Amino acid sequence: MPVILFHLINCWIVIAIFMIALWALQLKTGDAGIADVGWSYAIAGGILYFAFVGNGDESRRILAAVMGAGWGIRLGTHLLVDRIIKAKEEDGRYQNFRRAAGKKVGEYFFFFFQSQAAVAVLFIVPMSIVVYNPRPLETIDSLAVLIWIFSIGGEWTADNQLAKFRAEESNKGKVCRAGLWKYSRHPNYFFEWVHWWSYVVLGWGAGYGWVTLVGPCIMLLFLIKISGIPFTEQQALKTKGEDYKKYLETTSMFFPWPPKEN
Repeated sequence: MPVILFHLINCWIVIAIFMIALWALQLKTGDAGIADVGWSYAIAGGILYFAFVGNGDESRRILAAVMGAGWGIRLGTHLLVDRIIKAKEEDGRYQNFRRAAGKKVGEYFFFFFQSQAAVAVLFIVPMSIVVYNPRPLETIDSLAVLIWIFSIGGEWTADNQLAKFRAEESNKGKVCRAGLWKYSRHPNYFFEWVHWWSYVVLGWGAGYGWVTLVGPCIMLLFLIKISGIPFTEQQALKTKGEDYKKYLETTSMFFPWPPKEN
């Protein structure tokens, strides 16, 4: 465990410096949404680092690297394209943060970007356990791969359904109820949460294996109570009004479920 803590501190230092660079970038661009992109890429980089320094079963380390880094790179690239490159303005959440911070917006975002660095390290913790797992890959590990494929596929599908809906000019100001969005107000978040269970399975039998539960537990907390759904829905109510209120009344918040009759 002391060795893992040493490497986690190394990760935190590098990621903190990386997030300072992104903070400086957003001072010039005026778009703090780059923090989300950096968070995803930082976790991917941390996972690759641990896969290299870990001394667990080699095949398990390679699998963990492919799964974890693959997730982070996909998510980060999606956010980069959708919220930075293609977006016409800064995400509404960060616009609200700017207004609330006032003249201290620079300092506010500095500490926000650093908090993202700390949270990134928190999500690297489950993988740090996996890569020290000495157990050779077994049949049960195929379940981890199936969970990963299911979750990444679901998240990709939800992202693409939303992107196609938003691309239609006639849908501006409307609520997306296409595909998976008919059954959950946040299917992308749901599959994001499911994804973290794959590492719980992959860490089965490792020393301190229970620590891998940090991933799904903390992700669920952040999505439902802290930075995910609350901010997203506050912004949606402002921009979509009554249509979103109806959506709230008929559609499951998180877990996919048939909608209620309106």
